[in-house]
Amino acid sequence: MKVLVINAGSSSLKYQLIDMNHEEMLAKGNCERIGLESGMFTHKTADGRSIKKRVVMNNHIEAFQMVTQALTDPEAGVIKKLTEISAVGHRVAQGGSIFRKSVLVNDEVLKGIESLIPLAPLHNGPELDGIRACQHVFGPDVPQCVVFDTSFHSTMPPKAYMYAIPYEYYTKYKIRRYGFHGTSHRYVSKHCAHLMHQPLEDMNMITCHIGNGSSIAAIRDGKVIDTTMGLTPLDGFMMGTRSGSLDPSIVTFIMEQEGLTPGEMSDILNMKSGMYGICGYSDDRDVTKAEIEGDPRAILAHDMLSYQIAKYIGSYITAMGGLDCLVFTAGLGENQPHLRYSVCRYLKYMGVKIDGELNDKMVGGREGKISTPDSSVPVWIISTNEELIIARDTKQIVEKLKYASTEDKTVVDPEDI
Repeated sequence: MKVLVINAGSSSLKYQLIDMNHEEMLAKGNCERIGLESGMFTHKTADGRSIKKRVVMNNHIEAFQMVTQALTDPEAGVIKKLTEISAVGHRVAQGGSIFRKSVLVNDEVLKGIESLIPLAPLHNGPELDGIRACQHVFGPDVPQCVVFDTSFHSTMPPKAYMYAIPYEYYTKYKIRRYGFHGTSHRYVSKHCAHLMHQPLEDMNMITCHIGNGSSIAAIRDGKVIDTTMGLTPLDGFMMGTRSGSLDPSIVTFIMEQEGLTPGEMSDILNMKSGMYGICGYSDDRDVTKAEIEGDPRAILAHDMLSYQIAKYIGSYITAMGGLDCLVFTAGLGENQPHLRYSVCRYLKYMGVKIDGELNDKMVGGREGKISTPDSSVPVWIISTNEELIIARDTKQIVEKLKYASTEDKTVVDPEDI
């Protein structure tokens, strides 16, 4: 079975084609700057063949047509016909309290995703456009499935997901903590437990997804009990351009002093804050270069980041009553040894010890343990693979759908399809 995995943004469309018989990536690519004259399309196969060209893609339908052409291209393609694609899996950021697991796309599901746009306007809207564009290109015969970033966090108890604001806002607007990066936290937690030869259901684990967007999850007995992102991906610790948590009065104070609209204030918190707000750089490679050159604000930005991450880790250790494993993943988590060392230095009091040589080597897709043999808690680097989680869920749903299409449907739960 070949599954096409789609991650659609407002002006981009990333994809991977995965052969699920061996869980191997066949090809991947990105449609960038959709709707603009300076569009860019890139496509690369597992064996190194590639396509890169500037092209105008007026909408997501035209972007999908570029994808299908590349996948079947005589020179750089990996399939001969689109009928070789058995199913399509989509990533959707916000599932709210409606979707607690991955689902097969139908009209009701599309309406549900659309109803959640107010909770994630920058994500659910474009992702819905991506699903509809895919339906237009592939037609009704290719099943499509949706995997939600929020669903892995649906096990949080009310004491963790409720905000201390008037309860009526929860009942009226469903304002609560939802969490994001769920597919990443789900993958790395299960994969790390597998590498440790321990059942995840018997562990207390903290997973740190640290990139330009970042979050931490506390996982007890295989279930999330708390996570740093909240109603939106703005909550938690500071990120590339996002502020993370802050005193709410700061928002109203700045708006009053500067005469800002809610939209303008939101833009400041989401696009002009975080490391960018502190030192003028959002890409950690630029921050690191500036830090090496002695820029005091770049040094401050990194000090703030490692301190805030360590604070959340410490609070989650208390919430879980102990820690069996700490995991770093995503762009910075996988490739920034200095950040990992700085965070773990705060945990020396509880016996966490990092092997400096192993830590420095663990970059560029390598994964393994970076703690010393006598460390009280093992610290692991795991390369995340959100696309594989989406493909696995899609395969499982489609196989249940095929089984439900046979004459014997007596043991198939409709809720599972």
